[in-house]
Amino acid sequence: MTGAPGSSVPATVEVEDLVKVYPGGTRAVDGISFRVAHGEFLGFLGPNGAGKTTTIRILATLLRPTGGRARVAGLDVVANAAAVRRRIGFATQTVTIDQMATGRENLALIGRLHGMSGAELRPRVEELLELMGLTEAARKLAGTYSGGMRRRLDLASALVHRPEVLFLDEPTEGLDPQSRLALWDELIRINRAGTTMVLTTHYMEEADRLCERLAIIDHGKIVAEGSPAELKRSIGADSVTLRLVPPGPAGDVDADALAGAQSAVSQRLHGLAAITEVEHISDGIRLAVRGADEVAPEILRRIDVDGVRVYGMSMAGPTLDDVFLKHTGRRIRAEEADQVISMGW
Repeated sequence: MTGAPGSSVPATVEVEDLVKVYPGGTRAVDGISFRVAHGEFLGFLGPNGAGKTTTIRILATLLRPTGGRARVAGLDVVANAAAVRRRIGFATQTVTIDQMATGRENLALIGRLHGMSGAELRPRVEELLELMGLTEAARKLAGTYSGGMRRRLDLASALVHRPEVLFLDEPTEGLDPQSRLALWDELIRINRAGTTMVLTTHYMEEADRLCERLAIIDHGKIVAEGSPAELKRSIGADSVTLRLVPPGPAGDVDADALAGAQSAVSQRLHGLAAITEVEHISDGIRLAVRGADEVAPEILRRIDVDGVRVYGMSMAGPTLDDVFLKHTGRRIRAEEADQVISMGW
């Protein structure tokens, strides 16, 4: 299933030329367009500050766009904001549960706010507690829950009224690996039950594991779009990492020795047609290589002269980080510093 432009699958989310400019001139979203098919799981992958959160907050009616158009469940997010809110769920970066209420009370309160009747709400609360593995903790105050349990309760709160679309803004931020994996399993199960999902993340593994289709976003623009497999195939090269100098006594790398080794290796590999890119890294060189398995012996032969030593070598297929590097000129891992999120209209 695809929500790509031109698809015949009905769209649950449609965005055309969306723009958001904050006071002061910051252009957080810069003319993006995309669609999400019914039942699809779309992910926005990019560093903090790229425009992911701004986009999802516009779709959730929490921000007004400066320009362009967005529709959710067939409704304009500006002209029909109240109706859109009744049809969506939104799990934010910050857990918003009432810590002085029990897990069951939290879900019941959300259901009442959505106008659900008692007869409808009671079985739905029990269903969600079971789904999220919170039945045994249902009578405990939410403030006593672990971080992972709070995230699962927050997600259950977003699902009480059976939304057509679930928006997830960095839902696993700050979770330990075990809790993150557990939440991934819940999200996959919810999506397979038919809920359309839109996720923002800067975790490549999360995007790769969960999403049918990805939109890589940088500086407010979508720079690449497709399934994780399609995006990685577009790289057309494997990654070969050569560690050229060992760390010093304190774990530091001798900068002069590293620079000399990088320069020598770059010169010796110059002209090898299979190498499409050379990147200097903290302790050596990373190469983009077509057919790395076949070319690796030639790489080692060329650099095994004049005292240049290789202390480690690793090979890997293309990653989403490689995709990001190709389209933006930098790696997403270096761009994950937290930034202030503006909430203004």
